[in-house]
Amino acid sequence: MLRRLRRAAARLYWRLSRWTLRTENVPREPGVLVGAPHTSNWDFVLMLAIAWHLDLDVRWLGKHTLFAGWRGPLMRALGGIPVDRRDPSSVVDDVLARVRAGEVFQLVVTPEGTRSGDGWRSGFYRIARAAGLPVTLGYVDRTTMTTGLGPTLRLTGDVATDMDEIRAFYADKSGLRPALRTEPRLRGEEDAG
Repeated sequence: MLRRLRRAAARLYWRLSRWTLRTENVPREPGVLVGAPHTSNWDFVLMLAIAWHLDLDVRWLGKHTLFAGWRGPLMRALGGIPVDRRDPSSVVDDVLARVRAGEVFQLVVTPEGTRSGDGWRSGFYRIARAAGLPVTLGYVDRTTMTTGLGPTLRLTGDVATDMDEIRAFYADKSGLRPALRTEPRLRGEEDAG
């Protein structure tokens, strides 16, 4: 029942929205879904509309303070996994445990955040490599008013090569607030490569 409600809400959203949904493929195995450029918190609405329309079960990482009080049950119902930024290392273990337990979901990660300007966080890369999960590139492009899912990649462990492929895909994507876009470059990528 809930799935049908979500799909109906998503269909209505896409019918009324100025945005166009374009998707190369729909992942059906567990994976990491990168959301970029992530320049506005409105990206969250687009992510839910994409996931619900494509009938994807998504989980997403959010700072633990978003889950305080009355918001906690709502955020968890929308797929949220709280992250205590004082101990982010437990996130990888939590996600791996969920995958090993047989959960099939797309872990939505926004590596650039909405306030960073010094490169992408590497968590999506580390989680995908540690769990052997494919990475699907989700996007928002205000210049064309399109959003959706791009290619799905298998990371090789060669950080520079993998990130070059990711950079090539996002090169022409602007985000909702283009001035806040960050080049897809992992923090410390030169050292890792």
